[in-house]
Amino acid sequence: MLKQMLACCKVYISESRNHAALESIERAVKQYPDAVIVNKFQDEAYNRVGYTLVSHMIPSTSSDATPLRRAVVEMVKAAFEAINLESHNGTHPRLGVVDHICFHPLSRTSLENVAMVTRSVGAEISDKLQVPIFLYGAVHEERRTLDAIRRELGYFKPNSSGNQWSGGADYDLLRLKPDFGPAQAARAKGVVVVGATQWVDNYNVPVASTDISAVRRIARRVSGRGGGLKSVQAMALTHGEHSTEVACNLLDPQRVGAEQLQLEVERLASEEGLTVGKGYFTDFSQEKIIENYLKLHSFD
Repeated sequence: MLKQMLACCKVYISESRNHAALESIERAVKQYPDAVIVNKFQDEAYNRVGYTLVSHMIPSTSSDATPLRRAVVEMVKAAFEAINLESHNGTHPRLGVVDHICFHPLSRTSLENVAMVTRSVGAEISDKLQVPIFLYGAVHEERRTLDAIRRELGYFKPNSSGNQWSGGADYDLLRLKPDFGPAQAARAKGVVVVGATQWVDNYNVPVASTDISAVRRIARRVSGRGGGLKSVQAMALTHGEHSTEVACNLLDPQRVGAEQLQLEVERLASEEGLTVGKGYFTDFSQEKIIENYLKLHSFD
C-alpha cells in the first residue's frame, strides 16, 4: 500500500516549437528532484505543451515546504523568460504564455491540501511576475469554473484567420477582476488561470474534415453545456491541414468516460456525414502517473 501523500500539477504552456525554451523550462524543474515531470504532451499544430508534475506532499500547515509548489513557480518563471506571446501562433486557444495551471490530489492527499498549495502558487506568480492570476475550483471561494473564466475573457474565439490564435491578446482592460496581480495584462505575457480540482481526463477525437462549423456543432451537442453528456466540456479545433478535433475535458471520468464519449462523437459525426478517428488521451491515467513517479523517484 502506498503510504506517501502525492499531488499532481499540470502546467500548460503556449509553446511547442521553440525547443530551447522548453529545455530551459524543464531545467527549472530539475532544481527540485522531489518534483518529477512524469509526462510531456507536445503538439506542434496547437503550438502548446502540457507538463504533468508529481511530488510528495509534506504534512504541514505551510505550503512553502512543498517541492511541487517550488518547482511549478520556477517553471513558470522560466517560461515567461523564454517565451513572448506576441510572437506566438497556433490552433489552440490560450490566455497567456502559461495558459493554465491545475492541481489535483493523488494518493492520500485531500483536495483541501492541494488547494492551499494552489493558492500559494498563484499569489507568488503574481507577485514575482506581475501577471494577472485567475483562480478556479476548490481554491476560489465561489467555486468558479475554468470554462467560466475562459468565456469571460474570450478564450474560445480565434483572433486570426484560419482559426488561429496569433500574437498577444488585447487585455489592456480585463473584463474580469483578477484574484491576484494587476488589473491589466501585458500583451507579451497575457494572464494565468490557476485552479485545483479532482481528477480530469483530457481526450481528443480527430475528425477527418476541415468543416470547422460542422465539428463545432458536434462539440456543442456532445457537451453538457449543449445538452449532451453531463460532466463533458468540448470544443472544436483545427488540427493540421486536413483535420479537426473535438477536444474534451472529462470532469468526472468515473461517470462519463472516454469510451462513452467516443461513441457519442461518432454518432453525431455520422449525422453530419463525417468520419471520426480513434480518440486519444493527452495524459496518463492517475494510476499510471503514480507508477511513473515511483519509477523515476526513489524514496528514503
